[in-house]
Amino acid sequence: MYRYALWAVALVAIAAPTGQCLAVTAKDKMETCKFGADDQKLQGAARDAFMKKCMANRDDPRGSGAPAPQAAPPKQ
Repeated sequence: MYRYALWAVALVAIAAPTGQCLAVTAKDKMETCKFGADDQKLQGAARDAFMKKCMANRDDPRGSGAPAPQAAPPKQ
Protein backbone atom coordinates (compact mmCIF):
# COMPACT_ATOMS: atom_id res chain seq x y z
CA MET A 1 0.00 0.00 0.00
CA TYR A 2 2.77 2.43 0.92
CA ARG A 3 4.58 1.54 -2.25
CA TYR A 4 1.65 2.72 -4.39
CA ALA A 5 1.33 5.93 -2.39
CA LEU A 6 5.04 6.61 -2.84
CA TRP A 7 4.79 6.05 -6.59
CA ALA A 8 1.75 8.34 -6.82
CA VAL A 9 3.58 11.14 -4.98
CA ALA A 10 6.65 10.68 -7.18
CA LEU A 11 4.59 10.85 -10.38
CA VAL A 12 2.80 14.01 -9.26
CA ALA A 13 6.10 15.65 -8.31
CA ILE A 14 7.60 14.82 -11.70
CA ALA A 15 4.54 15.76 -13.76
CA ALA A 16 3.83 19.11 -12.06
CA PRO A 17 5.95 21.78 -13.76
CA THR A 18 7.23 24.64 -11.71
CA GLY A 19 7.13 28.29 -12.72
CA GLN A 20 10.91 28.55 -12.92
CA CYS A 21 11.31 25.88 -15.57
CA LEU A 22 8.74 27.56 -17.83
CA ALA A 23 9.95 31.14 -17.42
CA VAL A 24 11.57 32.85 -20.40
CA THR A 25 13.35 36.10 -19.85
CA ALA A 26 13.19 39.00 -22.29
CA LYS A 27 16.92 38.56 -22.93
CA ASP A 28 16.45 34.90 -23.90
CA LYS A 29 13.53 35.84 -26.15
CA MET A 30 15.60 38.57 -27.85
CA GLU A 31 18.44 36.12 -28.54
CA THR A 32 16.00 33.63 -30.06
CA CYS A 33 14.41 36.30 -32.27
CA LYS A 34 17.82 37.59 -33.39
CA PHE A 35 18.85 34.05 -34.28
CA GLY A 36 15.69 33.64 -36.37
CA ALA A 37 16.29 36.94 -38.18
CA ASP A 38 19.93 36.05 -38.85
CA ASP A 39 18.97 32.58 -40.03
CA GLN A 40 16.57 34.08 -42.57
CA LYS A 41 19.16 36.71 -43.52
CA LEU A 42 16.68 39.54 -42.93
CA GLN A 43 17.79 43.16 -43.11
CA GLY A 44 16.23 46.60 -42.81
CA ALA A 45 12.46 46.92 -42.57
CA ALA A 46 11.89 43.18 -43.00
CA ARG A 47 14.16 42.45 -40.02
CA ASP A 48 12.43 45.12 -37.91
CA ALA A 49 9.00 43.69 -38.74
CA PHE A 50 10.17 40.15 -37.96
CA MET A 51 11.69 41.20 -34.63
CA LYS A 52 8.54 43.09 -33.62
CA LYS A 53 6.33 40.12 -34.46
CA CYS A 54 8.67 37.66 -32.78
CA MET A 55 8.94 39.66 -29.57
CA ALA A 56 5.15 40.13 -29.46
CA ASN A 57 4.68 36.35 -29.74
CA ARG A 58 1.55 36.80 -31.83
CA ASP A 59 2.34 33.97 -34.26
CA ASP A 60 2.30 31.27 -31.61
CA PRO A 61 0.83 28.15 -33.27
CA ARG A 62 -0.39 26.87 -29.90
CA GLY A 63 -2.92 29.68 -29.62
CA SER A 64 -3.88 31.68 -26.58
CA GLY A 65 -4.71 28.70 -24.37
CA ALA A 66 -8.26 29.96 -23.86
CA PRO A 67 -10.97 27.48 -24.76
CA ALA A 68 -12.74 28.13 -28.04
CA PRO A 69 -16.27 29.47 -27.71
CA GLN A 70 -18.92 26.82 -28.15
CA ALA A 71 -21.39 27.18 -31.00
CA ALA A 72 -25.09 27.18 -30.19
CA PRO A 73 -26.73 23.79 -30.72
CA PRO A 74 -28.75 23.55 -33.94
CA LYS A 75 -32.50 24.09 -33.66
CA GLN A 76 -34.64 21.08 -34.35
